[in-house]
Amino acid sequence: MGDPKFSRKLYETPNHPWQSARIQEEKDLQKKYGLKNKTEIWKARSKLRQIRGQARDLQGKQLTGLAQVQRETQGLLSRLTKMGLISEGAKLDDILALNVEAVLMRRLQTMAYLKGLASTPTQARQMIVHGHVAIGGRRVNIPGYHVMKADEMSIEYASSSPLTNQDHPVRPKVSEGGNQLMEIAPPEPGRQKPAGRGRGPNAGGGAVQRAQFGDRSGRGGPGGNPFGRGPPRRGPPRGPRGGAGGASSGGSTEGGQ
Repeated sequence: MGDPKFSRKLYETPNHPWQSARIQEEKDLQKKYGLKNKTEIWKARSKLRQIRGQARDLQGKQLTGLAQVQRETQGLLSRLTKMGLISEGAKLDDILALNVEAVLMRRLQTMAYLKGLASTPTQARQMIVHGHVAIGGRRVNIPGYHVMKADEMSIEYASSSPLTNQDHPVRPKVSEGGNQLMEIAPPEPGRQKPAGRGRGPNAGGGAVQRAQFGDRSGRGGPGGNPFGRGPPRRGPPRGPRGGAGGASSGGSTEGGQ
């Protein structure tokens, strides 16, 4: 029968499903990098958590002075440098300072957009999935493919793609410097609901709007009704059954007697 295969997730999900700060941050990252879903963010965080864990363990073993610890430290720094996550001459403290955006920036989708192959990160994802992007002449159709440092300059359109034509209408018109990702503005604490979207007569700016322009009930605003439905009603208010206030019921009784 062979050995059974126990399938398990390669990433960790959030330990609490309803955290407003985390949810807002994930929405901003998903919009900024054109991600399909939040699973790609969780994969990047799990990958970063593993790297940071290795750096913490090695940092704690530095006091021992063992040669094996130094070899493992140099191996980790060299590997992350080739991955493009850190620069030359970085230390373990630089690894601990990484955030999830450092991993998302190395995705093929982001690198293709920054190089100017697409107008938006979403378009870059579509081009990659449809097989229009290649790395070193080899076509790659995985948007989350991690681009190594040595492969940055070899990202281009696939040779079999019609986008290699300079006059293709889908090709973006960008400068030689490529695109730039917009910075995410942090959500304001205690952000209020925009005015004018609530319910009821006093929700949002409805009361102010009615005071300036008048409503369509016939009462109008300052200066009369601007909607051309006639002047406002005058005289005593009507009672609940059509009479003139509370005196209507009394008048009908006297008339009946």
